[in-house]
Amino acid sequence: MAGVMVLELALTALALAAALAVRPWRLLRGPLLSPTLAAVVLLPWFWLLPQKLPSGMAVQFSGASLLVLMLGWPLAVPVLALVALLVWLLGQAGWEAVLSQWVWVGLVPATLALLIGWALRRWLPPNVFIYTLGRGFLGTAVALFASGALYEGIHHLMEGVTVHEALVARWLMAWGDAFLTGLFAAVFVAFAPQWLATWSDERYLRPPPKA
Repeated sequence: MAGVMVLELALTALALAAALAVRPWRLLRGPLLSPTLAAVVLLPWFWLLPQKLPSGMAVQFSGASLLVLMLGWPLAVPVLALVALLVWLLGQAGWEAVLSQWVWVGLVPATLALLIGWALRRWLPPNVFIYTLGRGFLGTAVALFASGALYEGIHHLMEGVTVHEALVARWLMAWGDAFLTGLFAAVFVAFAPQWLATWSDERYLRPPPKA
């Protein structure tokens, strides 16, 4: 397990260094201050109070993909780190468990969501449905499931839980997170697009070119 902890610490240091290098706090001077503060206040409680499956696996809302859509990856990473710090201060888990939660519930899904968003922008046309369904819904499901599968592959499986059961649970949790992220993304596109750093009216709402 020492090697896993070293990996998680290395990922943490690398991600924070990359995110802070672009000085993302400058975005807080604009409309993104409100969603940032809301994330810091609300998200720790979703991370602190997971429900439990009969097998003992925790079910919780990640919120990482939604934060990437709202704040962009450079700002979402330190915000998720602050959320993890609050979870450690308010909860009863040791710092090793919180570090693992921060990496596999926050950092890795956020980074995968960024990569999926880049791929959709690169290979698919600029369309509001591509944004809400692709990045908000399907992209979140893929990012969360992939992160959960990586976690199960790197960490030892919980006692009494088979690989099949673990992956099914991760798949179901990913779709729950995806539903909420897609819902919020659609609502914000309609009523508060200024809260989405990854949204652009010029890109997604411009009329199609004339034939």
